[in-house]
Amino acid sequence: MRTLKVALLGCGVVGTEVARYLTLHQDDLTARIGAPVELVGIAVRRADRLRPGVPEELVGTDAAALVARGDLDVVIEAIGGIEPTDELIRSAIAHGASVVSANKALIAARGAALHLAAREAGVDLFYEAAVGGAIPLLRPLRESLAGDRVNRVLGIVNGTTNFILDKMDSTGDEYEVALKEATALGYAEADPTADVEGHDAAAKAAILAGLAFNTRVTADQVFVQGITGVSAADMASARAAGSVVKLLAICERGGDGESATVRVHPAMIPLDHPLASVRGADNAVLVEAEAAGRLMFHGPGAGGAPTASSVLGDLVTACRNRLAGTAGPGDTVYRALTVRPMAEVVTGRHVDLDVQDEPGVLAAVAAVLAEHGVSVDTLRQHRGPAGTSLVVVTHRAADAALTTAVEAVAALPQVRAVNSTMRVEGR
Repeated sequence: MRTLKVALLGCGVVGTEVARYLTLHQDDLTARIGAPVELVGIAVRRADRLRPGVPEELVGTDAAALVARGDLDVVIEAIGGIEPTDELIRSAIAHGASVVSANKALIAARGAALHLAAREAGVDLFYEAAVGGAIPLLRPLRESLAGDRVNRVLGIVNGTTNFILDKMDSTGDEYEVALKEATALGYAEADPTADVEGHDAAAKAAILAGLAFNTRVTADQVFVQGITGVSAADMASARAAGSVVKLLAICERGGDGESATVRVHPAMIPLDHPLASVRGADNAVLVEAEAAGRLMFHGPGAGGAPTASSVLGDLVTACRNRLAGTAGPGDTVYRALTVRPMAEVVTGRHVDLDVQDEPGVLAAVAAVLAEHGVSVDTLRQHRGPAGTSLVVVTHRAADAALTTAVEAVAALPQVRAVNSTMRVEGR
C-alpha cells in the first residue's frame, strides 16, 4: 500500500486547521481513503511564526520548489488571491499533482484555464471550500443535480456581511457600529472591502452560476452592490414592511433558455422567506431545480475549522481517485449562455420618500410610476415630527425602468428627497 503525499500552500487560519487535522487524524484518513496520507511540506511567507499543532520541520518558504517536487499526489492551496497562486497551481498540475483549493477569486477569474490544464494532465481540481465554507454545495450542484435542470440559485454567501446586517437589524445600530463589532469579533478582516463591497460574494456567485447553468461566468460579469450604503433607517423600514435586509447572490436562468443573470446586492425579503432567518455569520443557499424542487443548504460559511472540513472532504476524494488511477468530474461547461445586464433584470423596489404634507402627493407619485410602466404593490404614509414619509413598494419590473421611475419621482415638486431605495426579492 503506497503512501499518498500531500503538500500545503499557506498556513493561515484555514491552512493551520488543515495541517492539524492531517497530523492528528492520520489513522482515520487512512481508513477512509484506503491508503496512508503523509503531509510532506508546508509553504508559507514567514517560517518564523508560531503555528500550534503544525509540525515545524515541514514549514518552508519556497512554494515554487515544493509544488515542483514531482512526487506529490495532492497540493492543497490555502493562500488566496490570484498571483502567484495561479502560477503555483499550474506548476503543481504540470508536475502531476491533483489540486484542492479554497480560492474563490482565482476559480472565478481563471477556472476555465485551470480546469483545462487539470484535464490535460489527468488530475483533479476541486474547490468545494471556495463557496459556503463547510456547506456541501458545489458537489451537489455538479454531481447530485447533474440530471436535473437548475433554474435559480439564491443565497447568502458572505458571513461577514450577514453578521453586520443581522446586527443592524437586531440592535438598530448603524453600519459603522456593526462593522466595528464584526472586526473586533474576528468576523471582518482589517480591510473588509472585498466583503462589504460585495466582491467576495460576486466571485462565489460566478462559480455557482457556472456550475448551476453549465456555462462560463466570470466575476466581472456579475452585477455587484455592497452593503456600505445600508442604513439603520433602511432596516427599520424593512421591519415595518415585515421584511429583513440581506446581501443576496442571485443566479437566474433566463426564460429564453439562452441567457442568465448573475447579481449581488442588498435586498429586502419577507420574514417568512427561507433566507430571512439566517443569522450571524452563517451562509445559506436556496437551489431551485425542475425535478428536485427547492433545496436549502445552510451552515457555517467561514472560519478555519468549517472551511477546513470542506478542504479535507475534497482531499479524501482526490486521494481515492489517485488510488483508482482516475480523475473525477471536471469542468461541466457545455453551454454559452449570454449573461444579461442588471438593467434587464426583473425585480421589485422599495422606495422611501420624504414628501410634502399636502393633498395629491400619493396621486402624483403613482402617476409618475405608471408613466414609466411601474405599478404600485403597497403604499405606506407616516407623519412624524421630522416630516412626512411615503414608502412605496412596487410590483416587479425591469431594473432600468424602476431606476428611471424613481429618478422621475425624485424630480416631483412634492418630493423633498429620496431617503433610500432598495431592491425587493421573494414577494
